[in-house]
Amino acid sequence: MPLNVWTSWPLPEALSRADDSGARRWIGRCVRAVAVVALMWSTLVGPGFRGWALVAALAGTAATLMAFRAFFRTTLAHRLWPSVALFAALEAGAFGFESGGAHLPATVLWCACGLTALERLPLAAGIPCSAAALGTFALVRSDNLLTTVTTAGGLALAGYVVRLDAESRGNTRRLLAQERAARAAEAESAALAERSRIAREIHDVLAHSLSAQLVHLEAVRMMIQRSTDLEEDRARLLERVVACRGMAREGLDGTREALSALRGEMAPVEDFLRRLAATEGVQLDVTGEARALPTEAGLALRRVVQEALTNVRKHAPGARVRVRLEYAADDVGLEVCDSGGRAAPGELAGSGSGYGLLGMRERAELLGGTLESGPDEEGFVVRLRVPA
Repeated sequence: MPLNVWTSWPLPEALSRADDSGARRWIGRCVRAVAVVALMWSTLVGPGFRGWALVAALAGTAATLMAFRAFFRTTLAHRLWPSVALFAALEAGAFGFESGGAHLPATVLWCACGLTALERLPLAAGIPCSAAALGTFALVRSDNLLTTVTTAGGLALAGYVVRLDAESRGNTRRLLAQERAARAAEAESAALAERSRIAREIHDVLAHSLSAQLVHLEAVRMMIQRSTDLEEDRARLLERVVACRGMAREGLDGTREALSALRGEMAPVEDFLRRLAATEGVQLDVTGEARALPTEAGLALRRVVQEALTNVRKHAPGARVRVRLEYAADDVGLEVCDSGGRAAPGELAGSGSGYGLLGMRERAELLGGTLESGPDEEGFVVRLRVPA
């Protein structure tokens, strides 16, 4: 057998009663108290215990109970030598009871020490201590040697069985505690992931809305700077301001939509794209058999098409835009391409953070998909594919 089997302590969960319910602990205490009182009463009511002898017997009983309690605490703390010293004190107490004529308490104490030593001490210390207690019991009660030896052997075996049972219960409690800790960590991780998801959605909605507003506000600023007659440009300025207001309203609607999507209340992607196509005046093509998409995939499609249209406004105003949604067997694809637009003024094209498509690419990679963007023969194209 490995060395640690002999030198290792029983698990703290096997020795502790901390996980027991309050009612169970109180029932155990009451049972032990009744047993001790009945044992001492049956012994001390005899004619041999009077006066100071009775006082000494009661004091010895109290000291024995305190030593047992201290022994339980030191074994729970895995303190070997204090535990062995307390065990020796209990053995001495048993000899005291025996010499004072209290034979039944001495017998019970020797047997209890033999059982407890095997249950709570390392085997390297528990076996000698148990052998000493049960051997003393066998020597003192040697009137019927066969019965005494059989009783001592049975008690030793019972002590080892109690130890194995306690170890089993300790392992079960430890596994249960680990499972509870794992569930708590999993719940905390899920909460953090949900917070990150919400933060990412709100960030993408606001980034799209604010960058679109910035495009129009930048155009208004440039018109004001370059205009010589603001009264003549009033209609165009008003149009831009109204567009900014519409973008702000769109941002609020997008935020509500993102929160609804996170709650599982999202409308189908093709419905969203049709509304967006009607508002922005783009061409929409849907191929494949339409089906319900996972929430994350649907949100990714929405954010990518919004970001792509914002980039068209910034870099190629007036361009013709075609949006193509394709339902495949294992994934869904989105393509946004523009053509025929005019190059935007440098200041307008430089508005925004420049991280929109990078953020969309990271979102696609988190879902196990891909996002490609770059110039093509007619203009600029953004292609997204995500598993769905």
